[in-house]
Amino acid sequence: MRKLLGYILTPIFYVFFSIPLLIFHPIQWLCLKFGGYAVHKKSVDILNLFLTLSYYCLFNTVKFIDNKNIPTDRPIIFVANHQGTFDIPPLIFFLRRFHGKFISKIELAKARIPSISFNLLHGGAANIDRKDPKQSIAEILKLANNMKQKNWSAFIFPEGTRTKTGEMKSFSVGGIATLLKKNPNALVVPVVINGSYLMVKYGSFPLRPFTKMSWEVLDPIPTEGLNPEEIVHNAEQIIRAKVKV
Repeated sequence: MRKLLGYILTPIFYVFFSIPLLIFHPIQWLCLKFGGYAVHKKSVDILNLFLTLSYYCLFNTVKFIDNKNIPTDRPIIFVANHQGTFDIPPLIFFLRRFHGKFISKIELAKARIPSISFNLLHGGAANIDRKDPKQSIAEILKLANNMKQKNWSAFIFPEGTRTKTGEMKSFSVGGIATLLKKNPNALVVPVVINGSYLMVKYGSFPLRPFTKMSWEVLDPIPTEGLNPEEIVHNAEQIIRAKVKV
């Protein structure tokens, strides 16, 4: 029955998910051209609110447990498990006060996806070519410098790819180590994502309705006296203990 309802509701979802992407593409361009970074960012925040609300077309629920104790006076490295594409809009919207940027595959930036590709190209993301280590390092260093100079933050999925089963993969250290080297005062904050992989349990069509999804921002983890490998290991263990499969 759930899958049958998915066939009915998924087209409705894709309409409501696509309309903001199409509408906000020219809005982003106008905001960036005439208002600069600050106005462009507000347009991206509003876009991701609409994208998040579209999940309710499937009668899916979004539970975002924020952490108001995290300061905004220093860069934050948000480290999260990665369950799917739909992980991203709630992170951008609910944590918008941190000016978080993603480390993303360059293919997405070049794909000409309305709104998404534009924001990746012009919003401060690190768009890395996994086949070109020098380019990847340069992009991450550029993001790290912006974090230091502009008090931006970063979202990073250290698994490197999304899971199809909810089972976490091991975290890699590279990107986090580079960000920490340039921003030793940055806080490392784990984010636990649960249930979003179930939204694509049947694939991209039909999507799974009546899915409970949650995002939980935990307290910063201690980093003093620890090397990047130890920090990432601790973050992985904290997140793994809270992931439900």
